[in-house]
Amino acid sequence: MDEEHEVYGGEVPEDVGDMETDEGIERSEDGTGEDAAAKELEEMKRRLKEMEEEAAALRDMQAKVEKDMGVVQDPASIAAQQQSKEEADSRSVFVGNVDYSCTPEEVQQHFQSCGTVNRVTILTDKFGQPKGYAYVEFLETEAVQNALLLNESELHGRPLKVSAKRTNVPGMKQFRGRRFNPYPGGYRPPRAYMPPYGYGRIPRFRRPFRYRPYG
Repeated sequence: MDEEHEVYGGEVPEDVGDMETDEGIERSEDGTGEDAAAKELEEMKRRLKEMEEEAAALRDMQAKVEKDMGVVQDPASIAAQQQSKEEADSRSVFVGNVDYSCTPEEVQQHFQSCGTVNRVTILTDKFGQPKGYAYVEFLETEAVQNALLLNESELHGRPLKVSAKRTNVPGMKQFRGRRFNPYPGGYRPPRAYMPPYGYGRIPRFRRPFRYRPYG
């Protein structure tokens, strides 16, 4: 029976070289996968940057178009216009119950004793017909109090209703309460009465039927 002895310093088996080669292939494959992931990430970042640049360009173009069309106004200019309107309204009065045949010149002469009249505006509808009231703007604020004294004064035989002009605030609407509705579900007219047999017809009554087997 032969005995087996361990040999040191012998030749390296061929299987060891094959194992090292397989590990090198695995490491190279892992390196290739990491490079592909890094390239894909860079490509996504580049596309995201391009999309952000396109969105910024569209916003700039839209702002330019709105500015050219006059849609966007400077807040400072809006505030200045509102202040100027309030100052002009403080020098104006509302005149109601104005005769439809009155002219701006006649209204100006009527309020000329109160102060210097700067403008008279008679409001009209879309067909150009007077609505029956007007606005009178003075150069002096004190003239408004004098104009209020002409309330119930007659012009063309009609008593005028004079009051201080109110300034309309943008975005604010006057609240108007709803009227009481006696028909919450909607008004339905009563239906006309229809006779069951129609007009001019006489109902026909039949005798009850009896079974007679022998006649």
